Order: sequence, then C-alpha cells, then structure tokens
Amino acid sequence: MKVRIGVGLIPTDGQHRGTGLAELVDDLEELGIDSVWLSDQVSSPDHADPLIGLAYAAGRTEKLKLGTGVLVLPGRNPALVAAQLAGLAALAPGRVLPAFGVQPATPGDRTMYPAPAGRRGELFEEAIKVVRALLTEPVVTHHGEFFHLQEASVGPLPAKPLDLWLGGRLPVSMDRIGRLGDGWLGSFITPAEAQRCREQIEAAAAEAGRGVEADHYGTNIIVAPDGTDEAVVDALVARAAGRRKDISDPNVLVCRGWQQARTQVRAFVDVGLTKFVVRPIAPVSSRREFLEQFTQELLPLQNINDVN
Repeated sequence: MKVRIGVGLIPTDGQHRGTGLAELVDDLEELGIDSVWLSDQVSSPDHADPLIGLAYAAGRTEKLKLGTGVLVLPGRNPALVAAQLAGLAALAPGRVLPAFGVQPATPGDRTMYPAPAGRRGELFEEAIKVVRALLTEPVVTHHGEFFHLQEASVGPLPAKPLDLWLGGRLPVSMDRIGRLGDGWLGSFITPAEAQRCREQIEAAAAEAGRGVEADHYGTNIIVAPDGTDEAVVDALVARAAGRRKDISDPNVLVCRGWQQARTQVRAFVDVGLTKFVVRPIAPVSSRREFLEQFTQELLPLQNINDVN
C-alpha cells in the first residue's frame, strides 16, 4: 500500500481570501508534495472556492494531485458538480481527487447549503449517484425524488473513472461509504476510531456486494508546529471538545509538534489508513518554512518501509 501525505490550504498571518494560492501550489510542486486539498468553507476569509482554486492549481502544475477536502454536496446541483469535475479532470488527467461531505463543518455555513429538513442524508445519496452516473456514462436519464435528468451528459468523460471519496465519522456515514463510496477521508478522529470506521465500511461494502480498495482510507491531521502559541492550541482543543463530547481527552486530536505528527501517522498506518491531509492548527508566519518542515519531517513516511 502506498502511503501518501498531502496538505490543506495553509493560511499565513494577515492573509486574505484567495491570496497565496499561487505560491502554495508552486511550492508544493517544487517540493514534490503529493497533493493539495481545498476546503469548502464559504464564510472563512482563508479559503477560496475549492473547485475554482483547484482549476487554478491545475493550470500551474503538472504533477500535484488536486483534492476537495471536502466538497459539500447537498445544496449544489450534482449535474453541475459533475460537469465541473469532468472539466477539471480534462485539465489535469489522473490528478483529481474529489471527496464529498454531507454538511458544512462551520455552523455559519449551513444555511448556505439548503436541504429539506431531515432529508439531507437522502439528498446526498441521490446526488452522489447522479454525479457518478454523469462521470461514467455518455448519456444519463435519472428520475429520482430530488433530481430529474433526461438524456443528460457532461464531457469530456474522464478516461479513467474518478474515485469518489466521502467524509464522515458516524456509523450511518460508514454504511453510506461502504454502499456508495470509493474511499473515506475522516477528520477529528483517533487511530482506534479509524480502525472501527474502516471495519464498518468494509462490512457495509461486503453486504452491498462491492469493495473499497485497501489503500482508499485516509484522514486529516491537525499539526501545531513547534513553537506554536499554546493558547492557540488550547483554544482549538476546546472547540474540538465541543464537537467531540464522546472523547475524554480531546488533546489526542491535535499533534503538538512534528514528532507527535510522525507518531500519529504511524498509528493510523498501523490500522490501515494510508492517505493523509495535514493542516496547520492556525495561520503560520511563513508558509515556506511550514512546508520545508513538513517535507523533512513527514514526507519520508510515504515509504511504507520507513513508516513501519
């Protein structure tokens, strides 16, 4: 199995929306980093729209993989999403890594992605089916509860079907991934939870008569680089505690320093995860310095023999 470690958007002190993306992707390409993952956070001043940002990145790079981490699907027209992904895949063949989520992580964003009350999960599942059909079939007719298409098509179709990864942590999400997804990208989880999630996905996939490839399991990792203000770390841990009331010690969700990050990657690999998206806990003073530390500390772990 190939361990691969990419990065999310890395805001810097004083950065405004959309700034720094060119420098980021240029640095990632130069340093040989596997992938960049752009979040779908409309209300954040540190995030550009993921599909626009990835299209821009595609035009500046030749090897860098381009991921959405994650793209909120309910509230979007899945046919338009499929068309955008097809266009992106044409610009960057073999480099597009779409991952989808059911609901925005930020409460302030939730009204921007409307869905019928109590039906968000059902809407999401039908939307994923529409996206997959349009990205794999030349002509699609679909009449469901939420979406209706008559002899619709997008193009050009990717030469190789795109793998559609899904996010989530709860059992209902793991069941959905097993039935409908090609991979899993988790967040704010421990290695022990990741192992249980993988087992749930595998069981759901087997019950549905399908499988998820062994190296299509991953998670986000939050790192506080050495020297980060402890007050900043404590504030994020407190927010994590609010989101994860089921964890007795939310400190385990944040890596305090690169040594802990290396230990965390090894622990996740031991339970079967091989794909990782690393994000700094807060804006950094120097993006280049963060990436050079990342390259030195974590990229050697991409060799599976080094991890073990």
